[in-house]
Amino acid sequence: MKRIVLIGSTGSIGRQVLSVVRAHTDEFKIIAMAANSSKELFLRQIAEVKPRYAVLISGGPCESYSTGEQAAKDLCALPEADIIFVACSGFAGLKYTLAGLAAGKRIALANKETLVCGGELVMPLVKKGGLIPVDSEHSAIWQCLNFDASSPFKNIIITASGGTFRGRKWETLKDVTPEQALAHPTWNMGKKITIDSATLLNKGYEVIEAHHLYGAAYAAIKTVIQPQSIVHSMVEFEDGAIMAQLSNPTMELPIQLALTYPERLSCNVKPMDFTQALSINFEPLIRRDYPCYDLALTCGEQGGTAPAILNAAAEIAVWAFLQGKLAFTDIYSIVFETLSKIPHEEVTSYGQLEAVDGAARCAAQDAIRKYIKY
Repeated sequence: MKRIVLIGSTGSIGRQVLSVVRAHTDEFKIIAMAANSSKELFLRQIAEVKPRYAVLISGGPCESYSTGEQAAKDLCALPEADIIFVACSGFAGLKYTLAGLAAGKRIALANKETLVCGGELVMPLVKKGGLIPVDSEHSAIWQCLNFDASSPFKNIIITASGGTFRGRKWETLKDVTPEQALAHPTWNMGKKITIDSATLLNKGYEVIEAHHLYGAAYAAIKTVIQPQSIVHSMVEFEDGAIMAQLSNPTMELPIQLALTYPERLSCNVKPMDFTQALSINFEPLIRRDYPCYDLALTCGEQGGTAPAILNAAAEIAVWAFLQGKLAFTDIYSIVFETLSKIPHEEVTSYGQLEAVDGAARCAAQDAIRKYIKY
């Protein structure tokens, strides 16, 4: 039985991890769990899962759990843990990943920001522990490489749904509402990642992740629109052969595979039905229609602290949009302005990245005041 520490149990991914564990109680046991807030849900999860350790990072005192970031970080080094599942969102995921890897633990990583902001710090530690990608795109690539991130390839081809506004020009999106932007056509995700999908910023993040995970040059990472979200990504090899991983859109498959690897178990996923007609389309990604994606690639190629500044500014801008304070297209403007204000440096430490993250968030908040709608 694999013993799991789950960081971020109350979020979208965390809840799906619990669903997978619930379906395979003879295979998995969650021995520890942490969440940032959502006290009532967390207490219900504790009552069901009965972990040995529980931490609500921002919660008030309670006999059912401990509190504070350090307590959550300590869970990542529990001697009895087999897998640390990092399902939390935001920059915080980096500290938990680093703590787990430093303790020699295998990490199931569902947090984009870890590699986007701190890939230079994370990857040297991977050999000590291990890192399994959980994003559907990177799980697909990992599967196509036969579970070996060091396998040779010619190109990585990351697929994108195109988001809520696929086919529309960027300049036509100024007046779209948060409700419209959150109506993703194929995936049911958290609010932040759904908006990042609509701007395609999340796909830029995935390109940066691929650079770190697979040692890929940016020129060898391609992105293509696949509207049905059935082809989750592909790998092209030197002889021109291309391998792809297909399934109906669901996160439970990559979540479960991260836990069962190297085995595969029955999964609660709607199977592909090839007795019915099925069309799978590919469309080129027009970069001028997705300036946030373009900006992410520029930051990735620049390296250093630029991706961390990008991430922090984007998080502030997206939440301002969701609160009705910004126009949708202002997300790009806020991020671009913040990147021009914060010095870009080589990455040297987590403390440095934490300071950069804080400075970028303050700069983005200042920039928002010029764009605010009321």
